[in-house]
Amino acid sequence: MGAQEGLKPCRAVFDTNVVVSALLFSAGRLAWLREAWRTGRAIPLVSRDTTQELIRVLGYPKFRLTAEDQRTVLADFLPFAEVVALSNAGRLPNCRDPDDVPFLRLAAAAHADALVTGDEDLLALKRRFRIPVLTPEEFRSKWGQ
Repeated sequence: MGAQEGLKPCRAVFDTNVVVSALLFSAGRLAWLREAWRTGRAIPLVSRDTTQELIRVLGYPKFRLTAEDQRTVLADFLPFAEVVALSNAGRLPNCRDPDDVPFLRLAAAAHADALVTGDEDLLALKRRFRIPVLTPEEFRSKWGQ
């Protein structure tokens, strides 16, 4: 339980697609994230908006999850997450997709170590955002996951 000895856990915002991929595809390329959360090597940061988005996406018909399945999936994520009450996030870079703003706001307000995403609109902000914006692969490489 907790981070590996001598290593500070990474407090990171994971966008919804990253979380869903890690949770629903146990043999997928992001399955390693579940172990990172469970062992405390990575601490997912969530807000009310990002949690509501995750719940909404898990309800998509294409995933064919029952209400019980959705609760089970969320139970493998939310207990490991740190809930952040959003305060003034300061100046945020302009983002092409307004649906991505809650992730920027959360990362800034929480002083996250990283914002992890595969979303091109967020990745385009790498040089303009004070929080490192990383692909899951970059996150794994940088944080030794």
